[in-house]
Amino acid sequence: MTSISGVGTTTTGTGSGTGSGLSSTNSPGSGLLSSAGIGSGLDVNAIITALVNAKQAGPSQQISNQTTQLQAQEAGLTALGSALSSLQTTLGKLGSSLTFNSYTATLGDSTLGTTSTLPNAQPGTYSLTVNHLATAQKRASAAYASGSAVGAGTLTVGVGSQSMNINVSATDSISSIATAINQASGNPGVQATVVNGTNGAQLLLTSTKTGVANGFSVSAGSGSSAGLSALATTLDTAGSNEASDASLSIDGIAVTSASNSVSGALNGVTLNLAATGSTTLTVSQDTSAVTGAVSDFVNAYNSYISTVGTLSGYDPNSKQGGVLLGDTTLMSVQRQVNSVLSGSVAGNSIGSLAALGITRNADGTLSSDSGKLSSALQGNPAAVQDLFAGTNGYATRLNSMLDGFTSSNGILATRTASIQNQLSNLSQESTALTARMNVYATQLRQQYTALDTLMSSLNNTSSYLTSSLQAMLNSNSSNK
Repeated sequence: MTSISGVGTTTTGTGSGTGSGLSSTNSPGSGLLSSAGIGSGLDVNAIITALVNAKQAGPSQQISNQTTQLQAQEAGLTALGSALSSLQTTLGKLGSSLTFNSYTATLGDSTLGTTSTLPNAQPGTYSLTVNHLATAQKRASAAYASGSAVGAGTLTVGVGSQSMNINVSATDSISSIATAINQASGNPGVQATVVNGTNGAQLLLTSTKTGVANGFSVSAGSGSSAGLSALATTLDTAGSNEASDASLSIDGIAVTSASNSVSGALNGVTLNLAATGSTTLTVSQDTSAVTGAVSDFVNAYNSYISTVGTLSGYDPNSKQGGVLLGDTTLMSVQRQVNSVLSGSVAGNSIGSLAALGITRNADGTLSSDSGKLSSALQGNPAAVQDLFAGTNGYATRLNSMLDGFTSSNGILATRTASIQNQLSNLSQESTALTARMNVYATQLRQQYTALDTLMSSLNNTSSYLTSSLQAMLNSNSSNK
């Protein structure tokens, strides 16, 4: 009975420890909450992970698949937009009158100067004679000893209707006068230099521009000293380096110019004269701008065809289709581009791209016959311009059509914005799914922890009963 009493004591201790003894280091149930699975013998963490993964797998895979598909579509639309934008850049050149109104002017004798042209130039050949070049006025003072004073007063320097007054003190030399002229804020167009020659220092004045109209005058104000008045008189006296205008003739028509850069004499042509003499001036259309623009268009179009082939193609070996295979936007672009380029330009003597030498190959790309294009440009440049840049020209119509796809509020931008919105929603769904799975995992852990606690309690009870029965048997055996 003593043993039975002792077992009862143990039972009492165990019973009292059921509520609070779980956290006691002496309790059989110690560590159950922190080590799930001890009571049940199960790998609870692995079970919870498997259950969460199984519940999460389907929705997560669906989100992943949709995200991958949308991202691929977005990349495809971006590639398509880039190809169309490159094509539009070339259409901008083909649709510009500046491309077709480009001219070049050449001189038979290049030593006479150079030329430049504007879009309003007219083709033609002209006889050019340059009689003399435009020059700037130059005048020098008498020689002065270095640093010697000239005399006090006011020196007035004028060019045309503009003039400046230089106040000269009694101690100023020609060097200080030169500095004052060059630094004057109201300088009308005269540069002063001191030249130290064998006879002494001399003040050299030079007009900053060529031509008679840009010659200068010099005078001394009333009350100026005799020395300053003498300087003004010398500088105001004509010498051997007076201003002159350029003199030339074009097909016998006399032309003068204050500058050696002669513009306005021949529409759209500027002559930069460098020497006198006679030569031939030839003005002709510069077809390189047009041929270059056509070549750029063909290359850009072929790049567009390559991009479309990649986006909409199908590989039978890998059984993989392009990211925009069957896409309505891409098919709409193809249909409308083909419609414009396969048509003709009404009222145009050339009529079609094929007649200009731009033909379609079997793979959909374009080829250009430079010989036909060159011949058309020489024979009827206005028709070539109208074929591309006219109101119904290819470049005009195609560029306008593509704007509906590539503009900031066009179809491609709208599609891309929609895809980005869907991707944002999928990202939010993924975040929400993760949050739900975290809650689910917490619920499972709570359930398994409760199960572990119950299993531990049942195990303790089983151990107690087993020990009590064994004690009773031992006690009965000893009493016998």
